[in-house]
Amino acid sequence: MDFDDQIKLGHLLLSERTCKVCGETKNLIDGFYRTRKERGAVLSSYSYECKECTIKRIQERRRKKVSHPIEWEYPDW
Repeated sequence: MDFDDQIKLGHLLLSERTCKVCGETKNLIDGFYRTRKERGAVLSSYSYECKECTIKRIQERRRKKVSHPIEWEYPDW
């Protein structure tokens, strides 16, 4: 039994990952942001949330800008 026949390069270098939010399987390099800046593209250096879900989360939780300043008046006591 040859050890090289049992393990293929595709098993060691995963090229796809499933998003934890939407559940879709996407390309690891194109579909996910890197969380660590290392020299090599290590599997653990990519997030578990895809780019689209990250953008949606940030847009939903972003503070709304107030178009007019709030007028404050001194209370009448």
